[in-house]
Amino acid sequence: MTTPVLHRSFWQRRVRDPIVALLTQGLTPDRIALTLGVGAACSMFPIIGFAWLINLGIGLWLRLNQPILQTLNQALGPVHLVMVVVYVRLGEWLWRVEESRFTITEMIHVFRDESIGEFLQSFGWAGIYAFTAWSLTTPILIAVLYYSLRPVLRQLASKTKVNA
Repeated sequence: MTTPVLHRSFWQRRVRDPIVALLTQGLTPDRIALTLGVGAACSMFPIIGFAWLINLGIGLWLRLNQPILQTLNQALGPVHLVMVVVYVRLGEWLWRVEESRFTITEMIHVFRDESIGEFLQSFGWAGIYAFTAWSLTTPILIAVLYYSLRPVLRQLASKTKVNA
């Protein structure tokens, strides 16, 4: 007699099960919540191409799970691109910039047609504005994600212990 095959959803197979596997390997729910919060915040680093490096450095420093950090960094790639513009605009507001010099089309044009020095001269301040906004919002993002994910992950861990 064969046992029936349970059909599990994509969510269960690709999201829930890997988290449960991490919980059963000794990672605590609080540590996973911290990893997700810090990873999401670091993945929003507004200088394109450096988020993975920030995740690596902060993750090693805090001894966080690197596979979770780097997977989250890749998953948040599209959000990251949108947030670069949001951080530039927020930074311009914080610095009280009168006239915005940052447009995506202009940036692409200058990057493609001019030297790196001219690109940095044109958009260097945009990076400073974005970094300022990111630096100020990062602790808030980490706290919101950590304190909202912690109870969910604790509940998931308790269900896993009951089912084990």
